[in-house]
Amino acid sequence: MEEEEEEQVATEPPKIHRLDESVVNRIAAGEVIQRPVSAVKELVENSLDAHSSSINVVVKDGGLKLIQVSDDGHGIRYEDLPILCERHTTSKLSSFEDLQSIKSMGFRGEALASMTYVAHVTVTTITKGQLHGYRVSYKDGVMENEPKACAAVKGTQIMIENLFYNMSARRKNLQNSADDYSKIVDLLSRFAIHHTSVSFSCRKHGAGRADVSSVATLSRIDAIRSVYGVSVARSLMKVEALDNDPSSSVFQMDGFISNSEYVAKKITMVLFINDRLVDCTALKRALEIVYAATLPKASKPFIYMSIVLPPEHVDVNVHPTKREVSLLNQEVIIEKIQSVVESRLRSSNETQIFQEQTVEPPSSSQMISSKDSNRNPLASGSKSQKVPVNKMVRTDSSDPAGRLHSYLHAEPRGHLEKNTSLTAVRSSVRQRRNPKETADLSSIQELIAEIDSNCHSGMLDIVRHCTYIGMADDVFALLQHDTHLYLANVVSLSKELMYQQVLRRFAHFNAIQLSNPAPLKELIVLALKEGDTDPESTENDELNEKIAEMNTELLKQKADLVEEYFSIHIDKDGNLSRLPVILDQYTPDMDRVPEFVLCLGNDVDWEEEKKCFQVISAALGNFYAMHPPMLPNPSGDGLQFYQKRKLVRNNEGSLSCNTAADDMVMEDEIEHELVAEAETAWAQREWSIQHVLFPSMRLFFKPPNSMATNGTFVRVASLEKLYRIFERC
Repeated sequence: MEEEEEEQVATEPPKIHRLDESVVNRIAAGEVIQRPVSAVKELVENSLDAHSSSINVVVKDGGLKLIQVSDDGHGIRYEDLPILCERHTTSKLSSFEDLQSIKSMGFRGEALASMTYVAHVTVTTITKGQLHGYRVSYKDGVMENEPKACAAVKGTQIMIENLFYNMSARRKNLQNSADDYSKIVDLLSRFAIHHTSVSFSCRKHGAGRADVSSVATLSRIDAIRSVYGVSVARSLMKVEALDNDPSSSVFQMDGFISNSEYVAKKITMVLFINDRLVDCTALKRALEIVYAATLPKASKPFIYMSIVLPPEHVDVNVHPTKREVSLLNQEVIIEKIQSVVESRLRSSNETQIFQEQTVEPPSSSQMISSKDSNRNPLASGSKSQKVPVNKMVRTDSSDPAGRLHSYLHAEPRGHLEKNTSLTAVRSSVRQRRNPKETADLSSIQELIAEIDSNCHSGMLDIVRHCTYIGMADDVFALLQHDTHLYLANVVSLSKELMYQQVLRRFAHFNAIQLSNPAPLKELIVLALKEGDTDPESTENDELNEKIAEMNTELLKQKADLVEEYFSIHIDKDGNLSRLPVILDQYTPDMDRVPEFVLCLGNDVDWEEEKKCFQVISAALGNFYAMHPPMLPNPSGDGLQFYQKRKLVRNNEGSLSCNTAADDMVMEDEIEHELVAEAETAWAQREWSIQHVLFPSMRLFFKPPNSMATNGTFVRVASLEKLYRIFERC
């Protein structure tokens, strides 16, 4: 009987009861504030809604210990402080219909309330016209005490401390502070390139240098350059789309997308819809498909897009963290954007540089000799001539299979057939002015005459008719000429080529505009410190300051001369703002600007015209030379530079009695972001060597006699000699 009663009780449905309000609020808070980066996003968006022009973020332990967001917005009124952190209190809307035309980032009034249920929140704020600010702490949505008067700067500062202190499971899952901090840095980087009128900074607590630091600018590409780097910015193309047809879709899109020169291992997509940072999986996937189909060998793309739609066409209330939105006619909009991007990529693809090269027709002065006719059996008539096997050239400059890359990367045959040749570089190179056309200054004519008279004919033939194979190491490239294999020092070659091009383009330069003018004095001090045996020492600081001041004044006096003849612009305040274009499609390594400026100040003899121009041209040649990047090559042994030692607990345990010492072991951790930056720099350099340096050398370079003996060219193999060795075996 008792068993029957127990079974009956067990089969009864469980009783529904109302959850305690604190439990409800903590559950809701866990949905809104999923990670530290969620809290940062909500606070930054509140700062943007407050019309801030400067937003600063400080983070400790990945945001678990501290998140501090400060802005210079309009602040919070004193009378609003009591309800500031209550749920569903907001200044953004008053009725549900307002959601149809919402333009602010926030609208639910849940973010701050959610933070108070899972962290300790302190707010300091001051509004315009107040003599002092107010500071107040919150817990579980209410004030812990009355607001206290305090000193404050314009705007609001919100501190979130001990995030998830009362959610042990969530906190344990977020112990990797480095991972959470990198997500916060990525978030601030995305805001910085979109909201260009706002200055952003993000740093770790106690760090002197910010990991994100952007200033307000009118140029989107300048913002991308300052946040993501020069190599990313110069690989981007502008893209725009517009549709005003109410029957299909109404939207406007503008942004930047990467071309085939961009190198990265994962996609970076920054998407703003009506100024709201969101994710759109369908659009992201559609663009990935376009890149995979249009640029099969391209790496993962970088995409920035800003889409503007009528507010009533966007439903922003579809995700707890507002990470996603719903669009009216979303499929049509994605299809049109996909089509525009594909068209832009295909048009740019026609001028990209791939693995093929074309043989330049010889000039009238370069007659084909009888020796040349032996290696070119079809030079006259249609009847082929037999060539000795030991003189057969395996490849020529029109055969991409002769390059080192063809053995390192498998490339589909059909793709090679579609690739264009070096027409882009060649056409731009030919569009330069005639190299023989120079200024009328006798000193320049004498320097060019010296180059022509000192040209080594044998080296000239190698340069004109060689085939680039690939880089043998950081400095030497492999070249094939006839039946010989050479090592060529690309640093020496590029330095001499740049020097000759400076003289030939004298007073006829295009200019590279620096996004931020660089103070000469600071550049010179930096160069002097790099030259010190102990860069950390401060005993030479006073002397370095004096040298920098003297050189800055000297260069300001010579500003007209260097601008007229070399397109180096120095303003009246002593800032460097423009540099010359020496080779099209090539930008020098800006890390070498300090050394170049110091050379201008120290080494130039400004009194003697010929010597002055020669030294400035040589300094430009050294600056623009294709030196190895400052970061070590991450391939091979260079990877050790990016490893840092880390003390971790040994999970395998130990039989030793000394448990405190034996449970800890040292492991190597690789700095992947730095490795990616280095890989991009090295890949960009090799691209420039193959597609800019060697095509320009074939057209313009006059190798001096010294290069035949100083190790610039080293012959490492000869087909005839190899045949003799094999015949003896």
